Amino acid sequence: MISYSELEKGIRIILDGQPYEIIEAASSFKARGHSVLQTKLKNLKTGNVISKTFHPSDSFEEAEISKKQAKFIYTHKDKYVFSEKDDSSQRFELTKEQIGEKSKFLSPNQIVELIIFKDEIINLSLPIKINLKVIEAPPGEKGSRAEAGTKTVVLEGGAKINAPLFIKQGDVLEINTESGEYIKRV
Repeated sequence: MISYSELEKGIRIILDGQPYEIIEAASSFKARGHSVLQTKLKNLKTGNVISKTFHPSDSFEEAEISKKQAKFIYTHKDKYVFSEKDDSSQRFELTKEQIGEKSKFLSPNQIVELIIFKDEIINLSLPIKINLKVIEAPPGEKGSRAEAGTKTVVLEGGAKINAPLFIKQGDVLEINTESGEYIKRV
């Protein structure tokens, strides 16, 4: 069990049967010296962030989270097929609902990190920076400077991002997967 005094950023707890990670924690004092802890918690299953206030009498069960690397192979209908990193014969599927918005940044043979809670894959995390190929890019406007504007391009996996006007189909771009933004042309 985790006590109130052990709560800090990075600690993982179980709340209402769901695994959460504390992403912000700040102590504050109420009347007569009574302290409370204002926190922001990220649900490790859904990715939702909630605010919660804890009191000194509260205690929590620690969320046992493990991580494992896997390789993305392909997608078929709303199923995403992965294999163990070192053994491609050990395959398993995740649904679009399990992966969420991260699915648009997946490309074949990409290594991802699976987040496992109670022997169940609850989520996956991508590297912060990945390289993806542009599969669709409208032509840049004539007469405009390369730094002057942006256009929407489509990447392999289906992600649509804003990129500079000089980007064309076939270019490989470095993308930040957390913000979904263009970083540079590779």
